[in-house]
Amino acid sequence: ADSLYVSEYFSQSAQKLSFYSWYGNAKLFHFHVPEDTVLLRWLLQASRGKGPECTDMEVTVHFRYGAPPVINPLGTRFPANATVRPSYNISIVLSGAAQNTTFVNITTPAAGDWFIAAHLPEAAGRIEVKGFSTPCPYIFQADMFVLRLTDMPVLQPGVAMPQTIVSPAKPLHVKVFVPKHAAGMRLELQSCMTSEQKACTVRVVLGSITLPQSFQRIVTCVGNVTCSLALDSPPWEKWLQIMVESFGATNGSVSLVMLASFTACRPGSSSSFLNFLSLNQSQTGPRPGSAGAAGSSGVSAGEASHNVSKQRSFCLQTQPVVREDLDVVSVRYRLLNGPSVPVGSLSPTLLLLNLNTGMDSGGSLVINLLLNKTSLSLANATVAACVSAASPVLSLNATRNCSTAFFQGYPLSVGMSSAEAMLIVLYPQTDVWFLSLQLLCLKGQGECKATEAKVTVFAYLTPCFNDCGPYGQCSLLRRHGYLYAGCSCKAGWGGWSCTDDTKAQSVGVQNLATLLLTLSNLMFLPAIAVAIHRCYLVEASVYTYTMFFSTFYHACDQPGVAVMCIMDYDTLQYCDFLGSVVSIWVTILCMSRVKKILKYVLFILGTLLIAMSLQLDRRGVWNMMGPCLFALIIMIAAWVHHGVKRRHCYPPSWKRWVFYLLPGIALAFIAISVYAFMETNENYYYTHSIWHVLVACSVAFLLPPRDKHKKPWAWSQKLTCRYQICQNDREELYAVT
Repeated sequence: ADSLYVSEYFSQSAQKLSFYSWYGNAKLFHFHVPEDTVLLRWLLQASRGKGPECTDMEVTVHFRYGAPPVINPLGTRFPANATVRPSYNISIVLSGAAQNTTFVNITTPAAGDWFIAAHLPEAAGRIEVKGFSTPCPYIFQADMFVLRLTDMPVLQPGVAMPQTIVSPAKPLHVKVFVPKHAAGMRLELQSCMTSEQKACTVRVVLGSITLPQSFQRIVTCVGNVTCSLALDSPPWEKWLQIMVESFGATNGSVSLVMLASFTACRPGSSSSFLNFLSLNQSQTGPRPGSAGAAGSSGVSAGEASHNVSKQRSFCLQTQPVVREDLDVVSVRYRLLNGPSVPVGSLSPTLLLLNLNTGMDSGGSLVINLLLNKTSLSLANATVAACVSAASPVLSLNATRNCSTAFFQGYPLSVGMSSAEAMLIVLYPQTDVWFLSLQLLCLKGQGECKATEAKVTVFAYLTPCFNDCGPYGQCSLLRRHGYLYAGCSCKAGWGGWSCTDDTKAQSVGVQNLATLLLTLSNLMFLPAIAVAIHRCYLVEASVYTYTMFFSTFYHACDQPGVAVMCIMDYDTLQYCDFLGSVVSIWVTILCMSRVKKILKYVLFILGTLLIAMSLQLDRRGVWNMMGPCLFALIIMIAAWVHHGVKRRHCYPPSWKRWVFYLLPGIALAFIAISVYAFMETNENYYYTHSIWHVLVACSVAFLLPPRDKHKKPWAWSQKLTCRYQICQNDREELYAVT
């Protein structure tokens, strides 16, 4: 009946999309699908602004179950040993209409975490000054509708349960719980008959849909014969959903009998009570004189000698693993019996890696295997390993089919020729993960029955693999309460972990960029010399301040190896921006030729206001344009006042206009054009160096001449510490007697 279904609606706030250059530009949406969901519908809404700057755009949307989608829009290389499976994605085109609404339907979705990531095409790489242009806003919102069955029938293992399919339009949904240590499952359909007592045709769908890959098992049953479906390694301790659809030509009902049975796996364990004593010991080793530590190591050595005999009675050997949470998305797995694991040939050795806290899917799972060659006497033997989620691989044969019922695992192998192997799982899905290891021999398992290999296992979860390397920065990203990590690359490097050197800058180019951006600030030396020569000491001090902090800010701001930071990066950046704006402020006020007391008051007041505005918005265009326009208004007013008072154009000399003011103004306009419209990520190091040179040269041209009553370098005469012969300029009168 329809009353058995409940519809639910989940929504998240819309996000403004960005052009893609690294994973942080993708906007993430995190939803949780409840149990017993039979239908999932995504409502995807993409819209754009109405301004003339808004053009046709394509929005790419990625879907994944259990973890954020692993995407590669730029086509870069992933790190070696990393497992990459393409994400499921669709494109939403914004062309004629300002809004596009798209629906995505998923029947029988897997319960748990689902993620959606949306982004625009690749970024153009142009550096835009905030405020010069208004970017077009592209908005994306994802809503989720679910249809959930409130009283889904439960199929008891070993108990035949009759069921009825009401009509072809209403399929039958049942579920069965898979117990722990289930090696296999068998589902049977018996006595399938229609309401007209005719042979029926039904389709059985076992399992739920997961993206980007789905491993549903489908079988079509025809007639009144027993139809069965077998699974190897079904997911442990989870509900397994079964859907049965009728393919009858009429709308009549179909009756059938369902029977589910499981094959149990008897696990063996090398753990004992003494293993747990090691939890109280230091991670670096047992305490000296500790009886518990000595007993634990003794038991481990004794158990290792009987592993071969134990393997004959158990289908797998489990090793106790402790999860140690180190930080956000940072976990280390420690084996209680030591990092070395005994691996036999009769049954696999199993390690359980817990990644089901809901906050572990935003990093990278790294597993490293190292074979102890001295422990393996057979040269042609190989240790095969498989990493899988939800359930382990219980049989690793020569074909190395690393797969379970609903998951394609990741194979590894170590041997005498290659004793080390590494696996990197990017954004592992939220689940319990298993590492299965088994010894294989080329001439058959009988050859290595009495042989045992020692494999050292290192497993850990890290936010970014290798901390993004020397040319990347690991950034912790957040979407509501969910945390995940991504690498932001520099110096032309790319890829998921900044390991793709296709467009990387060489060390020589990096050194050249650093030298250009730092040494170009030395062009302020002529401006400083001119200011001192013309007795503008305050202005010279400001230029010196700007030259110093701009030099060391750009030395610290470099993306490659040619980096030198004399203090905190944020402090250097703030001082550089402050010095640049204040230099423009004092230069224009100096050109206005106002009274000294008024000029210095404006110097101090303007500097304080500029410092405040930079603290509010450091990259805003009005932090530079505002003081410039206000200073220009003061300068124009002062020049008009001087011209009216003298009844002559000010400045009066045509040479001043032709050889100083016009070249200085031209250099300033060219510098602003380069800064605002020509800088990109690729040409930044030389276009910004040109900006340094042009601004410094324009300052030297625009500084007004010194006052006529002052002599060059006259300020130095006031700094002497000696007796002087003073000249009396007054005219003396002599009396003649």
